[in-house]
Amino acid sequence: MICRLLRDSDENVRKKAFGEMVRNFSPRIYWQIRRLVFSHDDANDIMQETFIKVWTSLSSFRGDSSLFTWVYRIAVNEALTFLRKKKNNVSIDSPEADYVRELPTDAYFDGDEAQIRFQKAISTLPDKQRLVFNMRYFDEMKYEDMSKILGTSVGALKASYHIAVTKITANLSEAD
Repeated sequence: MICRLLRDSDENVRKKAFGEMVRNFSPRIYWQIRRLVFSHDDANDIMQETFIKVWTSLSSFRGDSSLFTWVYRIAVNEALTFLRKKKNNVSIDSPEADYVRELPTDAYFDGDEAQIRFQKAISTLPDKQRLVFNMRYFDEMKYEDMSKILGTSVGALKASYHIAVTKITANLSEAD
């Protein structure tokens, strides 16, 4: 329904449909981005960039996948682009390199010590593994849906998830 309204010839109808789409998709999009970049402010900025890109690219949406899948893919690409830029601008030795270091002082974080350890373990994963882990563990996304979003085979995604779980488990075991 929203897809059809987004293609309507009436600008006001399109704007209303877009607003509805943003309201419906924002929570899931925000949390996927947030789990990748850890910072509330960065996640909000990336989410805004995502929806700007969606609005300006609506005419290129072909409908090969669901609208949510298309938006989710744009959000993931925006987050990964942000992370690549940040890594290029931050020294490995810089305190900014430890994304999770600031979690306990983040007003939007309400986890305990176990949650902080878990987030730190997740943060050690390479971006792609962290993305796959987050999509499967937190969003409980099916591998087939992940495959559409990431353009990766189901087998490769299962392997990435397994490797991520193994690394996180090892990291948590070392901390004990």
